[in-house]
Amino acid sequence: MLTHLSIHNYALINQLTIDFTNGLSIITGETGAGKSILLGALGLVMGNRADLAALKDTEKKCVIEAQFLVEGYALQELFEELDLDYEQETIIRREILPSGKSRAFVNDTPVTLSVLNALKTKLIDIHSQHQTMQLSDVSFQFSVIDALAKNQAKIASYKRGLRTYNKLRKELKVLQEETEKSKEQYEYNLHLFNEFEEANLKNGEQEVLEEKLDKLNNIEEIKLNLSEALGVSINEEIGIQTLLNSLESKLQKISSFSKQYEELANRVTSVKIELDDVVTELESANEEVEFNPNEIEELNDRLQLIYNLQKKHSVLTINELQEIHVSLAEKVAQVEDAGGVVTQKEAEIKEVAKKLDDVAKMITTSRNKVIPKLKKELEYLLSELGMPNARFAIELLSSEEYLSNGKDNLQFLFSANKGGNFGELKKVASGGELSRIMLSIKKILSENIQLPTIIFDEIDTGVSGEVSNKIAKIMQDMSAHMQVITITHLPQIASKGVQHYKVFKGEEKGVTTSNLKLLSEDERIREIAEMLSGKDVSESALTHAKELLN
Repeated sequence: MLTHLSIHNYALINQLTIDFTNGLSIITGETGAGKSILLGALGLVMGNRADLAALKDTEKKCVIEAQFLVEGYALQELFEELDLDYEQETIIRREILPSGKSRAFVNDTPVTLSVLNALKTKLIDIHSQHQTMQLSDVSFQFSVIDALAKNQAKIASYKRGLRTYNKLRKELKVLQEETEKSKEQYEYNLHLFNEFEEANLKNGEQEVLEEKLDKLNNIEEIKLNLSEALGVSINEEIGIQTLLNSLESKLQKISSFSKQYEELANRVTSVKIELDDVVTELESANEEVEFNPNEIEELNDRLQLIYNLQKKHSVLTINELQEIHVSLAEKVAQVEDAGGVVTQKEAEIKEVAKKLDDVAKMITTSRNKVIPKLKKELEYLLSELGMPNARFAIELLSSEEYLSNGKDNLQFLFSANKGGNFGELKKVASGGELSRIMLSIKKILSENIQLPTIIFDEIDTGVSGEVSNKIAKIMQDMSAHMQVITITHLPQIASKGVQHYKVFKGEEKGVTTSNLKLLSEDERIREIAEMLSGKDVSESALTHAKELLN
């Protein structure tokens, strides 16, 4: 509920401070006195775009502050989502600086315009003839039906499920695209994988093969040098073994004469033993060395296979080739296993879709239950408002698609005249008729859900007499459940308010200004009398005004 409004340096207003109470509040004033300025100021504080033209004095900043009593509106969760401190008396302030910059605050916390707009729908609802066009908006029509059907929790559950459903569908699409793309590469990858399987590469194999091949390619030189090495070692006359045997024999003859000679003899014996081992291995190696053209060919073929694979995959080692082998195995397996993954994802989607269908069916059932009641109440209220032949045709049409709020399309048709054809509201209803339809809808909603403060901006234009009394009665009834502020030019409506404000123009130092004041009982009588008869108030007008107020 709006409890306080303060405006400084805005449009024609220098300084204005006004308090509001619950119930029905009336705002009246001559055309051009500044009633629209009040709505403009409220629009700014609730997040509308600012303009330097709004500053009365361009050398000073404009400050608009509105205080709301938010207790009972269950806004704690919204405040938490917006990262705001929740206060039962919430103050929203908007400042427009001479530089053109704009600042906004909620309970002294700086906020963006998007935060103000998020709060706006929960705090204040401004309706004019222009804004009644939203009656033709299907989302608004659904919101009315769902509010009466108390579908909020079901729709919230449905929307959570729909987000999951769309997420899974997107994942499935990506999976299918990747699978299709992988299939295009599958045959080639499988071919490469099979090449690796046939190659059966082993760690360290390349080095061993290269060493063997190098040995076989130099077999003659190896054979020659091994033979000569053996000759040097075992020649009977000048071979190393013969010489070492002689050396050993001579040192052993004198080893008993000195410890030193004995050690020398032992060392020579050790060398001789080592040489004997070397000679044995030389003999074995020499016997093993044999030119084998078939083995050379096999080694060349094997190495060429490895070199070809390295060149093909732009790597230098067998380890890198083995990593590619593993990667290819994974790619091949991914395609071969993709069918199972896709099937699993499709099963998940099917399960979520079933739950969505169940919730959507409950939403549809709830809607169908309240539509006849809504139709009946609307037609009754419009009859009271001077539209006795108004008729509605409201029907839910089943949809196969998952829509944002269920699986229903809505046909909301209207006929104002007896025997007339039904049509869309925007095509068959006049501005005055739309205003009365909107008023009726808000009346019904106010009895079923907690609505924010509502401001009616001359939606009674074009009506008079008994109809204006009915409009006033509806507003009075609504004000029993919520705060209602109405800007009106009809005395019948003005007389029904709990409090009555007047917007008027004045002059300060030769400059036109707008002001708003709360009228006393006598001032109110005169204001209503002027609304009845004009500036020249007659006694009969004053009497009529008193009768209306009583």
